[in-house]
Amino acid sequence: MKKYQLDVPTPHSYTYVTKNLPNVTVEQRERALKATHYNEFAFPAGMLTIDMLSDSGTTAMTDVQWSAMFLGDESYGRNKGYYVLLDAFRDVFERGDDQKRIIDLVRTDCTDVEKMMNEVYLCEYEGGLFNGGSAQMERPNTFIIQQGRAAESVLFELVKKILNEREPGKTYTIPSNGHFDTTEGNIKQMGSIPRNLYNKKLLWEVPENGHYEKNPFKGNMDTVKLEELIEKLGPENVPLIYTTITNNTVCGQPVSMANIRECSRIAHKYEIPYMFDAARWAENAYFIKVNEDGYAGKSIPEIAKEMFSYCDGFTASLKKDGHANMGGVLAFRDKGLFWKKFSDFNEDGSVKTDVGILLKVKQISSYGNDSYGGMSGRDIMALAAGLYEAAKFDYLDARVKQCEYLAQGFYKAGVKGVVLPAGGHGVYINMDEFFDNKRAPETFAGQGFSVELIRRYGIRTAELGNYSMEYDLKTPEQQAEVANVVRFAINRSQLSKEHMDYVIAAVKALYEDRATIPNIRIVKGKNLPMRHFHAFLETYEPSEDEK
Repeated sequence: MKKYQLDVPTPHSYTYVTKNLPNVTVEQRERALKATHYNEFAFPAGMLTIDMLSDSGTTAMTDVQWSAMFLGDESYGRNKGYYVLLDAFRDVFERGDDQKRIIDLVRTDCTDVEKMMNEVYLCEYEGGLFNGGSAQMERPNTFIIQQGRAAESVLFELVKKILNEREPGKTYTIPSNGHFDTTEGNIKQMGSIPRNLYNKKLLWEVPENGHYEKNPFKGNMDTVKLEELIEKLGPENVPLIYTTITNNTVCGQPVSMANIRECSRIAHKYEIPYMFDAARWAENAYFIKVNEDGYAGKSIPEIAKEMFSYCDGFTASLKKDGHANMGGVLAFRDKGLFWKKFSDFNEDGSVKTDVGILLKVKQISSYGNDSYGGMSGRDIMALAAGLYEAAKFDYLDARVKQCEYLAQGFYKAGVKGVVLPAGGHGVYINMDEFFDNKRAPETFAGQGFSVELIRRYGIRTAELGNYSMEYDLKTPEQQAEVANVVRFAINRSQLSKEHMDYVIAAVKALYEDRATIPNIRIVKGKNLPMRHFHAFLETYEPSEDEK
């Protein structure tokens, strides 16, 4: 068969809806910045040209998802979507290529009641991350929550309560390859110490000509540091070990299967539950498929199946790789290590207090019945459909290559500090290198960069460095673990090459004029938890030495 190869990529989608953008002047943006105290989260989105603050919930959903929303069941107890979503979890996280896709029974309006009872409503599952039927009632281990930080809050509040009851006043440490801001905030609020263990030297490395032949998995946990930390502190002082996939804090970099496997081995050697922050599970699976030996011939679901086989539980904001605008989950393995560590047992081995029951009570009291967990029925259906959309290779391939196009655009424009290769959901710039190492950590110049990008060009990004990650409030050990970066998050299925070229041109112009970018000081809210969401800031001129 002849192949008529072109030197341009084949299109994989159409855009059906257009959102027009307003014409906003620099003076109008200046007024809005002052009125919102230079807090980028408070700046009106309607005054932006391109919003790259976050890829969370900003997805342009597919036609398949929009159609699924019309099938949403808003019943309070055991709506149809509850069964569909739990089974979608089983499909994409546990079944690999052997999927049931019961969502198709709902899509075809199946009226065969016996079939629906046997294949949807009354199926029993146990032993994995997603119990079903009476097993989910007796030993609840899957909790639908409307977003990831809420799932983290439910988890860490309960873990804190259990640990404090067992040993009041004791301080614990929770290591990760890179806790994101909300995870770190929830850990701090439970009185514990978050640690980020990764290879910063590798992260900042830039290959010759800006290209790696294979992605070096810069998001990996430094397993030597992990084991040294456990030995130093004692396993009894490390209640959980986290791996974030992909590693958002460490510039969206992926984690290899080999590293996940080794982290799991170390955690289980010391009988510590191994957890995922799995917001970008599909993107991480893509990087494994494309870059890690032995995985090229495997599908995204097959790779995800192996990834999740190594963890004892996970939290996830499914507003990312659920390809949806709303959704989250907390799950742990049925009768697994997390369950054993945080449940209480009688002398005869019978269960005295099941941690899943406690989590379910917290879920219900804070977010709603376990059938919906704070989500509408239509959002549940959009998420269930979106999980399958996110696992498509062509979609992931286009998304990751869009990120790399932006990163390479910065690099070719001469902008210093671009983290290469790009991650799966955005592009990051090292602000220390961007400013020629002239700006001290306490000047929060990365936030100044973000503010100035809004003021001049109407582009909003996320400062995820010294300001957001609270460099000035950390110990010297923790300070060394901060990556002082600004993130350009790329919304899923939404932005075009035209958008990317505009951002490249704007950053190039700002880089060439970087001496004029203001520093930032915090005037209110310095010690607030997760301060970057609500602090008041002001700008001030850099000194001559800083220019």
